[in-house]
Amino acid sequence: MRAILSLLADVWRLSIPYFRGEDKWRGGILLAAVVALEVGWVYATVLLNEWNNAFYNAIQEKDYAAFTHQLWLFAAYAAGAIIVAVYQIYLRQWLEIRWRNWMTDKYLTAWLDNQTHYRLRLKGDMADNPDQRIAEDIRSYIAQTVSIFIGLLNAMMTLASFAVILWGLSGEFHFTLFGRQWDIPGYLVWAAFAYATVGTYIAHLIGRVLVKLNYDQQRFEADYRVDLVRVRENGEQIALLGGEKVEQGRLLDRFSHIVHNYWGIMIAQKRLTWFTSGYGQVSNVFPLIVVAPAYFGGSIALGQLMQTASAFGQVQGSFSFFINAYATLADWKSVVDRLIGFEDNIAAARAAAAGSAYRRVPATDGAMLAIDQMDVRLPGGRSVLMVDGVSVSRGEAVLLTGPSGSGKSTLLRAVAGIWPYGSGAVALAPEARMLVLPQRPYVPVGSLRGALAYPDPLAEHDDAALREVLEAVGLHDFTDRLDERALWPAIMSGGEQQRLSIARALLVKPDVLLLDEVTSAVDEPAEAALYTTLRARLPATAILSIGHRSTLKPLHSRHIEITREAGAPARLEGRGTLIAPAA
Repeated sequence: MRAILSLLADVWRLSIPYFRGEDKWRGGILLAAVVALEVGWVYATVLLNEWNNAFYNAIQEKDYAAFTHQLWLFAAYAAGAIIVAVYQIYLRQWLEIRWRNWMTDKYLTAWLDNQTHYRLRLKGDMADNPDQRIAEDIRSYIAQTVSIFIGLLNAMMTLASFAVILWGLSGEFHFTLFGRQWDIPGYLVWAAFAYATVGTYIAHLIGRVLVKLNYDQQRFEADYRVDLVRVRENGEQIALLGGEKVEQGRLLDRFSHIVHNYWGIMIAQKRLTWFTSGYGQVSNVFPLIVVAPAYFGGSIALGQLMQTASAFGQVQGSFSFFINAYATLADWKSVVDRLIGFEDNIAAARAAAAGSAYRRVPATDGAMLAIDQMDVRLPGGRSVLMVDGVSVSRGEAVLLTGPSGSGKSTLLRAVAGIWPYGSGAVALAPEARMLVLPQRPYVPVGSLRGALAYPDPLAEHDDAALREVLEAVGLHDFTDRLDERALWPAIMSGGEQQRLSIARALLVKPDVLLLDEVTSAVDEPAEAALYTTLRARLPATAILSIGHRSTLKPLHSRHIEITREAGAPARLEGRGTLIAPAA
């Protein structure tokens, strides 16, 4: 019972925001229409149950006129049932796609807002495969929730409708036990209830293992798809290293988890199907067996026999809802658990970000960017870099260098506000826009125009500006390909992708520009040309860059070196060394 109440609470938590949100009126109207049609469907089954009595009595009495009348009546009922069935499916699908659209937007916003997607990864992807949870689990949850709700509603209304009919048809059952006569009114209703209760309990004992198996199956399938995508995206590196056999072995190992778990599902499903199929077959004749003594005893006619058997079947079927839907319920439970886990992990990542000890304050003394008393830590809590008294003025270019592993890239993440571990103050000039260019550029799939303007909307930059910055960074061959849609990370070399990244900075014209080895894939003359272009076209931008090459020093106005002592975190402090302009 606790598990059922917990599941219902989770379903309420996932579902009710939609029906209270901005689409509540349309969603509520669609849900009401679907429910109304379901009521109409149950009403049609009640009419058909009464029709059974009249139709089979007409056959027994060989009344041809009544027989043809009942056929015409059946045609009318059937036409109405067809209309209800068609529009019930149509309106149900309409509700599902609107609900999915709303829920997808909600989850994407929660996942992408305030760098939550990145912070989840810092925790080791607490929510495994968020892509699957947003794409597959939302779709499955909504479809199964609507299906189960309508099915349960149908079962409840059918039970309420036919239990009254069956109670009236049952009469009383008399028997003697322990020398006393017992009378059971509506005994057929109690027989149907007992039959379904025993069946439901047995089905639960057999099928409850499916919940965990379905949960794991979804995770294994998603892990396998992610690895396939990674092989596709890193095809060049794999081909150059000759790692195809290793990748094949790794992929087959991933797939083996799918196969092994699926065998478990097959075995559990087979056991459940043995029972449910047998239960279903017995259900076909059980009503007739229960009612047959009254018919052969002459107390009821054939029509009443068929009506009673039909009503008994409807009541017993309503009581057996959980048996017939058990496999779906098990899969539904696993999807609910995954979505609830995703929401909880997002909330935990947001809480961690809100509890970060980094502070954002306005810059003073004319600085565009200042870093004071900053302690950059790893997720485990170990301090890797201490920074104090570092500032960058308008139009100044400052170079940070230091040994590998000293926390340079992590420092830029902390300054950008996406690294939550540590403490300290980051001061930024009011209204200043910051842009961070990582060493490995992100080049989205689609048009080159969109990749170049990213992350700004396309409308903010005209073709002339786009072509101009491509020319400025040496991508002359791409100026006429702005509207071409392609897999650009596979077409462009690493150096070309870095040039494209720098072209974005020329478009955006940020007030503060953070560069993390953004020219590591180009040669030194090209590097010098790119930095010269940056400083010439962005004369008022404060630049803080990380690099290892000694040739970078003349391209900056100041150099600060990270120092490191054994057993202590690296340190970065002071103004560093002024660099004389290149002759």
